[in-house]
Amino acid sequence: YPDYRGKGCVDESGFVYAIGEKFAPGPSACPCLCTEEGPLCMQPECPRLHPRCVHVDTTQCCPQCKERKNYCEFRGKTYQTLEEFMVSPCEKCRCEANGEVLCTVSACPQTECVDPVYEPDQCCPICKNGPNCFAETIVIPAGREVKTDECTICHCTYEEGTWRIERQAMCTRHECK
Repeated sequence: YPDYRGKGCVDESGFVYAIGEKFAPGPSACPCLCTEEGPLCMQPECPRLHPRCVHVDTTQCCPQCKERKNYCEFRGKTYQTLEEFMVSPCEKCRCEANGEVLCTVSACPQTECVDPVYEPDQCCPICKNGPNCFAETIVIPAGREVKTDECTICHCTYEEGTWRIERQAMCTRHECK
């Protein structure tokens, strides 16, 4: 091309633009302003690409997303968008629309016993021996009076269905013969 500096600007196809004119140098280029020194091209504020974009089209001034990822990758596995899955008996996770995985850990209710056990396939501890409490150092069942020795009767107070149990038994001592 001949030198047009100081006279105008030329686009890819050879079209000449006057100083002060706005033009696109080519089909994929951003708009430019023709100045005395040559084209002054400005990158416009392009919309942000979606965080899950896997295929970007860069043939235009602003890059555009052509294909989004509709899955999540978590601990080496792939999950579909909005799919819920368990990663352990206690952790429930969900593949969110933005490609992130959100997990929640189960909150366990307070046990109704003082000797709960953890089962391998369950998240929360369970009371295998039913509701109970401590009478000093021994564990006694709830709702029954238990003689812990010749002179002492203990009672474990328990309210059915309320999950409320006193950890320590109420004990009364009697005159011993």
